[in-house]
Amino acid sequence: MTYQAHITGTRPSRAVLITGGAGFIGSHLCDALLRRGDRVICVDNLLTGTLDNIRPLLNHPRFDFLQHDVREPLGIEEGIDQIYSLACPASPRHYQRDPIGTMKTCVIGTMNVLELARQKTARVLQASTSEVYGDPEVHPQPETYVGHVNMIGPRACYDEGKRAAETLMFDYQRAHGVEVKIARIFNTYGPRMLENDGRVVSNFIVQALRGEPITIYGEGSQTRSFCFIDDLVRGLELLMESPSTITGPCNLGNPQEITIEAIARAVLACTQSASPLRFESLPEDDPKRRKPVIETAERLLGWRPRVTLQEGLQATIAYFSLRVANPAPALVSARPSTTSARRRRAQLTLAGQQ
Repeated sequence: MTYQAHITGTRPSRAVLITGGAGFIGSHLCDALLRRGDRVICVDNLLTGTLDNIRPLLNHPRFDFLQHDVREPLGIEEGIDQIYSLACPASPRHYQRDPIGTMKTCVIGTMNVLELARQKTARVLQASTSEVYGDPEVHPQPETYVGHVNMIGPRACYDEGKRAAETLMFDYQRAHGVEVKIARIFNTYGPRMLENDGRVVSNFIVQALRGEPITIYGEGSQTRSFCFIDDLVRGLELLMESPSTITGPCNLGNPQEITIEAIARAVLACTQSASPLRFESLPEDDPKRRKPVIETAERLLGWRPRVTLQEGLQATIAYFSLRVANPAPALVSARPSTTSARRRRAQLTLAGQQ
């Protein structure tokens, strides 16, 4: 049976909590849910998320920001209908900086989110990743593929952490009846990516705009599939709104496969940059090919990407052009001081204080 959701249609407003809500994906999701009339509680420790991403929302009457690390229990006094579990550094540069902390976020953080979901009888969507497939021996990757992951390698804190998070989701479903959804997110790009996160698209665009050599690891023949942020957010919403029987895992990504060298040359063409290509050694356990099978999302959600690579690159380049011209300050863990955040603080009480 095919479920065709219409997320632009009318539906009752909900109270939605988004962990990692000040990050790249999370902040776009905050925007989308507020436009739909939901009340949004954004939770982030600002390790890789930034207040700049959510600054326009801080005085919105239906938006609240709570600076909090999900590795500590979450206690929210008000009712919660849905939880999007997005909190975790997602680029190798960031998650390898503190591998033990990354694993704790994936495992302890997910348990804390699931405990909150159980207490509130809330539906929870886990943002998993294509990294659960590791360096795949099956191509393209369907959800039934169990992966090829080096559990003791430098990427394992993230790869294995996300695999453990998926396990916890289904254990809580079986043991406590929590409604769960799992999205396996493939490479996503767009405005609000961090310019220093080491990801392919942001790296190439920033280097091209600055006239620096474009750094390609390996020979550039390895492939990725790039999905624009608007398409991904729409897929996350569709999965969350689908019937409870649709749990996933569900691949969300663009099945258009492209080599790393080809994406570099596309960025050069779009930016009209004269930057040369510079080839360096391939990092350990870096996957050689990556392409999602999205038949599940097409059949059950009626979802597939709409934004072309050319359109997405143009939007992303426009964003980074402003960032490069006006560099943002370094990431800091400053507490918000907005009136809206203060007004609701009494209702956002940490469990340890209850």
